[in-house]
Amino acid sequence: MDPRTILAVALSLGVILVFQYFFGYDDKQPPPDEVNIEHTQAPSGDLRGQTAGPGHETGIRPDMGSPTHALTPLVGSDIQADTKAPRRKARDITVETDLYRLVFSEQGGTIKKCLLKKYRLELSAGSLPVDLVTVTPPHLPLGLRVESQPPIDLATRLFEADREKLELTEAEEEAQIKFVCNLGNGVKVTRIYTFYQESYWIDMSVELTGAGNVPTTLSLYNLPGELASRFTFTFVGPAYYTGTELHEVELDDIGERHAYTGPVDWMGYGDKYFLSALIPVASGGLWNILIEKKDVEGLTESRLTMLKPATQSTGQEGEVLRLGLYFGPKEIDFLNSMGHNLSKAINFGWFDPIAKPLLYILKFLYKYLKNYGFAIIVVTIFIKIVFWPLAQKSAKSMKTMQKLQPKMAKLKEKYGKDKEKMNKELMQLYKTYKVNPLGGCLPMLLQIPVFFALYKVLLQSIELRHAPFMLWINDLSSPDRLMIPGVDIPYLGGIPILTILMGASMYLQQKLSPSSLDPTQARMMQFLPLIFTFMFINFPSGLVLYWLINNLLSIAQQHYVNKYTT
Repeated sequence: MDPRTILAVALSLGVILVFQYFFGYDDKQPPPDEVNIEHTQAPSGDLRGQTAGPGHETGIRPDMGSPTHALTPLVGSDIQADTKAPRRKARDITVETDLYRLVFSEQGGTIKKCLLKKYRLELSAGSLPVDLVTVTPPHLPLGLRVESQPPIDLATRLFEADREKLELTEAEEEAQIKFVCNLGNGVKVTRIYTFYQESYWIDMSVELTGAGNVPTTLSLYNLPGELASRFTFTFVGPAYYTGTELHEVELDDIGERHAYTGPVDWMGYGDKYFLSALIPVASGGLWNILIEKKDVEGLTESRLTMLKPATQSTGQEGEVLRLGLYFGPKEIDFLNSMGHNLSKAINFGWFDPIAKPLLYILKFLYKYLKNYGFAIIVVTIFIKIVFWPLAQKSAKSMKTMQKLQPKMAKLKEKYGKDKEKMNKELMQLYKTYKVNPLGGCLPMLLQIPVFFALYKVLLQSIELRHAPFMLWINDLSSPDRLMIPGVDIPYLGGIPILTILMGASMYLQQKLSPSSLDPTQARMMQFLPLIFTFMFINFPSGLVLYWLINNLLSIAQQHYVNKYTT
């Protein structure tokens, strides 16, 4: 890569980093353990007057008033809010499969903990498993509300479970837990969860009987947790997919709302590596989504209400809500197997069309190499082979331009004051020697989207999380550090060996590459390897590995051009 292209990459990368830092996602919420959060009961205001027309979404702030559209009028019911305390203390109900350990609370019939057995917070021995529930009662995921008049929030109500513990041990085994809440006057709410061994998918049904056809609302409460606080340049927050478009919702002010009415594939909360989602299993229905920021710590409530089912059954006494639940990793094969466009939760932004194929190639290579570090090296070589003709053309063009420097200097000396004449003579010179002054840059600039696509893949893919390479590099998703016992380097902790090697390779590549820059520009370009070294010092070691291997291949190619091209 010639100096001009290196500068272009540096500026492009710098613009993206600066833009995302100042205008990107807010990932600086402190971990729950480090914050004293005073949770209060979420307002249970009616959803009426807060939904938009079909297929439309709005951002609603407290000072903007409510939209004029309203829900279909509710059928009156005799539901009475029972303020009596539960007859007994709510129990914790545990569910275990080979993939997770769930803890449900009979208070609200909601998930209290979701521990993923195959994913740990840290690489260190004894590290705790990742818990996808970052909130505390009464703001637990799968909160339920009956949209009667007035609405009844069931977060503190007792849901009696038909068993206290469930463990799935056999392959393809499935089992259920039923939670029942009696609201009085013959009205009850039944929640049934169905679990599957070897799957993160959970079936859930909610049935309201004895009250007529009154809609129910499910809520996902989420707070950016310990893992989210470490994420950089990736979206953390509520999102939903409408069948054609992914909506990632950012709310800045407390009480700010985002509303949508229309078909929904799924609604959830995602971070860099994990996703919690509600999935309507029957397509074609009409749903309402209302997302609200609740407090300064980033607590959000995402409400999902079925307004119109895909097929209306006649003679049905109670309202039945059937959903799929996904609480698990953003692993593309898992999400694809679930259907419902869940894989759209993995979003690489503008570079998605390039990044997704690169991710599949990495996963394919991993099946045979069993090491993502070696897979990155092979992908780098593959990309270099694909772009070899363009790189050769660029290198030859730069070498020819370097040979023309004395002639160009004479033209500038001769026609320095006559710009029009000098440009005309320069064009003639280029034509005579069949060289394009932009030929050294344009072919290389075509590689920049591939670089950024791979950058996004290596930054966001859970496949590289805690994936070892070799020697001191035991996590390709983290910066490389060689730890020396008894030595603690300020800010860094250890020595970024891989990053230093990358900077050195860039310096050597720069020395070998012909340049048509003037002496002042050439001196400025000498600082680029140092600048890149500092830029990459906290990048994932997988990305640094890619850049180092790419530099080494470019050095070999430039050596070949310098030696065998005239």
